[in-house]
Amino acid sequence: MNRRFFLKCLTILITYLVGVISFPLKLWGGLTYKLSDGKSSGKNPPSGIIGGKSKVVLVRNRAVLASNKDINLSVASEMVNSGLLHLTGESLPDRAWRSLFNPGDIVGIKVNCLGGKQIATNPGIVKAVISGLKNAGVKEENIIVWDRLTRELKSSGYTINKSGRGVKCFGTDTSYDLYPEIVGSIGSCFSTIISSFCTALINIPVLKDHDLAGVSLSLKNFYGAIHNPNKYHDNNCDPYIADLNTHPYIEDKLRLIVCDAITLQYQGGPAYKPQWALDYRSLLLSQDPVAIDRIGARLIEEKRREKGFPSLKQVGREPIHIATAAKRGLGTDNLDKIEFLNL
Repeated sequence: MNRRFFLKCLTILITYLVGVISFPLKLWGGLTYKLSDGKSSGKNPPSGIIGGKSKVVLVRNRAVLASNKDINLSVASEMVNSGLLHLTGESLPDRAWRSLFNPGDIVGIKVNCLGGKQIATNPGIVKAVISGLKNAGVKEENIIVWDRLTRELKSSGYTINKSGRGVKCFGTDTSYDLYPEIVGSIGSCFSTIISSFCTALINIPVLKDHDLAGVSLSLKNFYGAIHNPNKYHDNNCDPYIADLNTHPYIEDKLRLIVCDAITLQYQGGPAYKPQWALDYRSLLLSQDPVAIDRIGARLIEEKRREKGFPSLKQVGREPIHIATAAKRGLGTDNLDKIEFLNL
C-alpha cells in the first residue's frame, strides 16, 4: 500500500466516523466508548412527571451512619431502593432499576467533591447506587464515577480507577471537547465523559447552600461538566445554570437524581463549614431536577429559619435559577405540582 492510497483511505475512514452517531471501542479495560451526538442511545429519559406531578422522595434512617460515622452500606442500599420503589411505583428493586436503566447503558455518576471530603458526595452512597445499577444488568466496567478533578475525587475518599476491571472513577481534568457548545447564555467545552462516553447519567449532589447561587444541588452540580464555570456566577448564576442543563448532553441523558443529604449545610457553602452543617442522615430522590432542587432549597430555608438566619432572598442569594429552569421546561418548581413523599 503506497502512502497516497493510505492517506485517502484514512480520510474516508475519519469522515465516516465523524458522521456516525456511535460506534464501540474498548478502552479502560472493557469500558465501551461511543462517539455520541449528545443523545442517549439507551431508553428515552424519564420525564419525572408521574400522574401529573413530579415525585420527590425523602428517605431518612439514623442507622445509615455507623458509630465511626462511616456509611452503613446495607442501610444505604435499603434507603436508595426504598426511595426508588416509591419514585417509580415498581414493586421490586430490580424492576425499579430496570425501569430506568438497561444492560447496554454506560452510566456516568456525577458526584460533587468541590467542597472537600466532609461535604462531598459520600462514597458509601455511591456504592449503594452502583449496587442498584448492577441489579439492572449494567456491567461494572460500564459505570463511571466522575467529577471535575481526579485529585478532588481522591481527596474525598474515592478510589481512582482509569483502567482495568471494575467501576471506573476519575476526573475530567483536562479532557474537554475541542470546541465549545453554545446553549442559551452558555458557551463551554464539555467534559468528554459526558459528551462522548455516557449514554445515561445519575446525578448525586449534596444538600448545601452556596454563597452566590443560593443552593448547590442537582442543577448546579453540572457546573462540574464544563471547562469554564467561573464565567457563569453573575446574577446568582442565573440564567446560566438553567441554560446549561438544557443541553442534550445533560437533559437527554439524565435518568435519576439521588441527593446526598447525610449532611445538610444551610450556611457558608460551597466549602464545608462545620458550625453550619447538620447531621441529617437522609437521601432525596427524583427524576425531576427542578422539583428536587425546589424541595432541597426549601429544606435549607427551613433550617436557616430554625437557626435564626435570614432567608436566602433577604441576603441576596435567592436561588432564582430554579424558577428559570422550570421556565426552560426542565421540570416543575410549583409545589402544588410536586408530590413530596417524606418516608
